[in-house]
Amino acid sequence: MKKAFVLDTNVLLHDPNAMLRFEDNDVVLPITVIEELDRFKKQADVTGRNARQTSRTLDGLRQQGHLTKGVTLEHGGILRVALCHRETLQKLSAELENGHGDNAILAVALELQQQCLCPVVLVSKDTNVRIKADALGLTAEDYETDKVDIGELYTGTTEVLVEASTLEQLFKHGMTKIEGQFFPNQALTLVDATRPAHTALAIVDGANGQVVPLNKLPRAGVSHIHARNREQQFALELLLRDSIPLVTLVGKAGTGKTLLAIAAGLQKVADEHIYSRLLISRPVVPMGRDIGYLPGDIKEKLTPWMQPLYDNFDLIFGTGTQEISEKRGAWRRGHEELMELGLLQIEPLTYIRGRTVPKQFLIVDEAQNLTPHEVKTILTRAGEGTKVVLTGDPDQIDNPYVDAASNGLTFVADRFKHDPLAAHITLLKGERSHLAERATALL
Repeated sequence: MKKAFVLDTNVLLHDPNAMLRFEDNDVVLPITVIEELDRFKKQADVTGRNARQTSRTLDGLRQQGHLTKGVTLEHGGILRVALCHRETLQKLSAELENGHGDNAILAVALELQQQCLCPVVLVSKDTNVRIKADALGLTAEDYETDKVDIGELYTGTTEVLVEASTLEQLFKHGMTKIEGQFFPNQALTLVDATRPAHTALAIVDGANGQVVPLNKLPRAGVSHIHARNREQQFALELLLRDSIPLVTLVGKAGTGKTLLAIAAGLQKVADEHIYSRLLISRPVVPMGRDIGYLPGDIKEKLTPWMQPLYDNFDLIFGTGTQEISEKRGAWRRGHEELMELGLLQIEPLTYIRGRTVPKQFLIVDEAQNLTPHEVKTILTRAGEGTKVVLTGDPDQIDNPYVDAASNGLTFVADRFKHDPLAAHITLLKGERSHLAERATALL
């Protein structure tokens, strides 16, 4: 049965094309939504861009007819802008009868439910709005077009029972075939069915579907970093494979996501010269209350935001205590020399829009704070020969506009799991310290 969906402003700020995604159902935008979009459109962040894009889309539809009477959409639905009548507002409870934006949207949905013969659904990403709608007898839903079931998120790994002959063929010929349905570039732990203690780590080659063993890592490690558990071995394998241009790493705090990505990037840029530069970026989103504007030039302003990345470089280069150079008599850190040589660039994601990034190893840290639209913007910046690595923890989201199920990191991991160009690993075990692991488990 055809439905009528009333959209809250936050849905359009999250996805500016949301009004076009309801197939042949009708879409109603309360006039309050247009007013709120006008307030957001001046912002320079992604929220402002989405507000402006939504306004441009509505202006384009306005050329096809009167928005108050309804304009036919591509899939057969009708989009219209509805006014909020004062009489309906006065029928709300005393607490809700003021002209507050949310209450005006609720009034439009309530009036539409009384007039329309079809089911009416209020769509909002605001939990409180959905609760108030339920109290008024309205059907309310979250906008879930880009949501991922975090409990069912693809982990990138699995264990498979095999015959001893399969393991023998794997080591003897460097490949084997295994019956079953696997994702491209999925990491496998092959277990001997007769002797469970005999195992092998392998990966499904995304190009031909064959199962191949992991490449042997250098004895000195990858940029002096060694894998400490099975998932980290899988992660390094995916990071070092040039045939996989997109890798997503998900894991709790201390699992080594950023460290492994940086170590692999340094190996590929500074040692193997496969890529021309290691480009690392992260969203500028504060945890807790922001401390306000920072003094100094752009480098000094970014230092507090990028310090977690510098900490990883100090660990790799052993420069955490800032060794003194005898020749120059100055404090030197490993990442500073790489930046002077043009092999390393660290910058916020603010400046990536409009860029083309060719032949670079691009790491986007803290990607759980990005929206699916922002991640799409990043991936479409990748030029020929570029590898993109997204790292993050869905349980450490500081962006109020996304959650564990709707952030760009989990969205990409889920959408790309069938694509041979991408690979994903969920890191499980914390390796930062015993205290950090215990804190993660108990708190």
